[in-house]
Amino acid sequence: MRRPSGAVGLILLVCTTVASADNWPQFRGPTGVGLTSEKHLPIEWGGKDRKNVLWSAPLPGEGHASPIVWGDRLLVCTVTWPDDPDQRKVIPPHHVTAYATADGKQLWDTQVKPGFWTRNDFRSGPGGGYAAPTPCTDGKHVFVAFGSAVLAALDFDGHVVWRKELTPHTFDVTVGSSPILFEDSVIVLCAMAQKKDSRIVAFKKSDGEVKWETRLPTTGFGHSTPVIIDVKGKPQMLVLASAMGVTPDGLQSFDPATGKRLWWCKGGGDASSPAYGDGIVYFDSGRGGPGFAVDPTGSGDVSTTHVKWTVPRLTEALGSAVITGGYVYRLQSPNLLRCWKVDGGEQVYAEKLEGITSTWISPIADGEGHLFFASGGRSFVVKTGPKFEVLATNELGDPNHASAAVANGRLYIEGRKQVYCIGAK
Repeated sequence: MRRPSGAVGLILLVCTTVASADNWPQFRGPTGVGLTSEKHLPIEWGGKDRKNVLWSAPLPGEGHASPIVWGDRLLVCTVTWPDDPDQRKVIPPHHVTAYATADGKQLWDTQVKPGFWTRNDFRSGPGGGYAAPTPCTDGKHVFVAFGSAVLAALDFDGHVVWRKELTPHTFDVTVGSSPILFEDSVIVLCAMAQKKDSRIVAFKKSDGEVKWETRLPTTGFGHSTPVIIDVKGKPQMLVLASAMGVTPDGLQSFDPATGKRLWWCKGGGDASSPAYGDGIVYFDSGRGGPGFAVDPTGSGDVSTTHVKWTVPRLTEALGSAVITGGYVYRLQSPNLLRCWKVDGGEQVYAEKLEGITSTWISPIADGEGHLFFASGGRSFVVKTGPKFEVLATNELGDPNHASAAVANGRLYIEGRKQVYCIGAK
């Protein structure tokens, strides 16, 4: 089996300009903030004539982990439930599946032995929340996390290389944070319902042994995925977690090489990841409450020195914001897209995306001024800039909460039953 070539080291993962078009190796792409340099992506797809649907393939089970792409591989995580189970007593089998990007042929489907955390709260949607975290890859191995509190590495032939259980596992509801990569480490945010258990752990990619661990005794639960950014030539890892309230250190920045805390800021964080662009970090809880824009160049407590502007009140929205072209875009309930100026935070518009399937999905901004709010259900493509303009409304009829992936001129969308490749026909 050919292994795709390419590098995914420091330059790729901390780049905060526009992402490479070749691979989509983690949640929200190479930068972790939903940007791609891709041009000529299809604006319309689906419907009765399956416009621009190049192929679709069945999923072995369900989940709302987002797909990732490396070279000629599309990779997804799902779980399969037995018929009529008592879900509070059964941990479903955990699947990692690889497809050929050319035609959707299933290349392998590997089961990862579950951990020991049996869930009893199933608000997390498809898969019962067991398949919520998005995998990540460096082109040699695929790193996966599942809601039974287990982390594993597989090679590109689907063989399990190592497996580690995440203990203690006093997570709230589910494991929602996705693993990310930095240099020789795979990093996992474990923000717990019991603050004494909260921590960030960097595991060695080679064998899963702990490289460093940073305790977070003041951090409440969170389901967001950390984001690595470049600030004046140095990497920072943004961690957003504060349960559902506003805390003195809701957003924290760490050195991803060592786990040392660099700065922190008052705010709230739970479900949504931070956005970064045009020199600011934007963040909010995703559960409602205020939003904040902060300059990431400070040190220590920056709550009174580096906050550029705030938004006093937002409704719930589990997806993440995106920053592009001098504007911050935030989709929230009920199907409302807000746009603010990066400079000063003035609201430019607040308009409805009528009938959009999910506000859990995180948008993608391409290199041609398009915002893709894409899922297996009803999706929207919106023009960037100060004027609200819907360019297309699309329907695949297979609704899910997974965010899309982009690579080599194609969109990859995971529904509840199928995975779809969208490209110009």
